[in-house]
Amino acid sequence: MNKYETIQYLLDKCIVAVVRADTGGDALVNVVHAVAEGGVHCIEVTMTTPGALDCIKTASEQLAGADALLGVGTVLDAETCRMAILAGAEFVVSPNLSVPVIQMARRYGKPVICGAYTPTEILAAWDNGSDLVKVFPASVGGPDYLKAIKGPLPQIPLVPTGGVNLDTAADFLKAGASALAVGGNLVDKKLMAARDFAGITKNARAFAEVIRAARG
Repeated sequence: MNKYETIQYLLDKCIVAVVRADTGGDALVNVVHAVAEGGVHCIEVTMTTPGALDCIKTASEQLAGADALLGVGTVLDAETCRMAILAGAEFVVSPNLSVPVIQMARRYGKPVICGAYTPTEILAAWDNGSDLVKVFPASVGGPDYLKAIKGPLPQIPLVPTGGVNLDTAADFLKAGASALAVGGNLVDKKLMAARDFAGITKNARAFAEVIRAARG
């Protein structure tokens, strides 16, 4: 997919599973597969996870041709952005506005989702080239805050992150979210530690069902 097809894929699938683990290795790759098996097709492996680049490389090779999209999260600088893209990341997520990260992602034709919270930060991220804007932490303010932001800034596709769970997912979508990012409420660290990949698949399936129901 080219950049614009990737953006549309993210919007169509509407949910990104955020994989943030304490350990890497084969188990991390298995987590990625478990999430995809549960019907959540967009997966972000954070750079705070040990062995993140190796995981992205292995999983991207194994998922080649599958209905899935693998990205990288918690990218703080252009060098990390480049390494992750070369490892196979198809989209880039940062917790903050980083113009060098945006520029590097653009150089390689990959979508970038920068983090922001206030209206000023959100507009700055959009003006500087963030393809979507991650509203973080969305737990502060919740769906009502997102709805208020969409009033004056309806043109900016927002991705609430933090505080999105099975009870709030539909409300965030109704408030105007273009997509959702879900971390521990989907990819539970206890399940990862226990290597309960079936449990992770079950969580993913539950979120996928909530998204389908909310979108009609």
